[in-house]
Amino acid sequence: MIRPTTLSLAFLAPVAAAAEVPRVVTDIPPVHSLVLQVLGDLGEAELLLETGGNAHTYQLRPSQARAVAQADLVFWIGPDLTPWLDRTLDGIGGSAKAVDLIGADGTFRREFGETGAHDHDAHGHDDDGHGDHGHDDHGHDDHGHDDDGHDHAGEDAHDHDHDHDHAEADGHDGHDHSGLDPHAWLDPANARTWLAVIAAELSAADPANAAAYAANAAAADAGIAALDTALAARLKTVADRPFTVFHDAYGYFAGHYGLTVAGSIALGDAAAPGAARLAELRAELAEGGVVCAFPEAQHDPALVLTVAEGTDVRIGGTLDPAGSTLPPGPGLYAALLTGMADTLIDCLDAG
Repeated sequence: MIRPTTLSLAFLAPVAAAAEVPRVVTDIPPVHSLVLQVLGDLGEAELLLETGGNAHTYQLRPSQARAVAQADLVFWIGPDLTPWLDRTLDGIGGSAKAVDLIGADGTFRREFGETGAHDHDAHGHDDDGHGDHGHDDHGHDDHGHDDDGHDHAGEDAHDHDHDHDHAEADGHDGHDHSGLDPHAWLDPANARTWLAVIAAELSAADPANAAAYAANAAAADAGIAALDTALAARLKTVADRPFTVFHDAYGYFAGHYGLTVAGSIALGDAAAPGAARLAELRAELAEGGVVCAFPEAQHDPALVLTVAEGTDVRIGGTLDPAGSTLPPGPGLYAALLTGMADTLIDCLDAG
């Protein structure tokens, strides 16, 4: 009888399963872009908000809800921005871990209505690109998806001191923009912090590729840091020129770069301003000082034209804070910030 050799026994032994890249779902294009940069060539991530969709009021298709239920990781800003995803996470029975980026340690958070530039040094990014903003924790909502044993940084439940009710069907009806401002991705220092968070979560779910995730995150961090420096130099020339926006979504961008937002046309995310509000704004613009008014993607530009009518305020290009009209991909985040800076400068620096 031929006895198997040690070598032949090795071939007969079960082969260890290759590392499997986690199934990842993201909420909005900027988060999708950051996640793709960290994934690199290792995998893909599904983007829920489709081109042209409104981040605040989007409704998932059944296939997208299934993707969320089947995911290993869901990277999203948090329920203050996308209550529709919050309801989906609460309602599914899957094992996805929801990573609430705005609640991550080191994230700079602002309240609606805050004005003025914040201290860039508060972000605490040192030479290696890792941030420690030193701000109080907003906390995390685990959505009951912690069966995999992963811990969120600062694992407190969300304390929503906001006037809106995320359980309502349309989420933001009547929302008067008080409480936490969720548009935190428009501060590039937050994006740099989140790259490290994304890499850590992917590494915890896929330890075999941890080194690649870390390297990809470091490369992406360096790219955003360089872009940030370039944009800061360009935007400095228009920092003292007030402008009006469609809705209060630009506080992080304006605060980071020291820009002057004079106000917003709409007080909420979904409801159009009434006649009284438009009359009030027209009177404010007529008093002078405001240089430009900017329409916004997903909203009627006629309202901006109406408000600026009869004043010296210039109408700028359309701003798109969620990148909903840009081609999705790893380059979207840089394109979003660059496009926003270009649009602002084109109007504020004209004439």
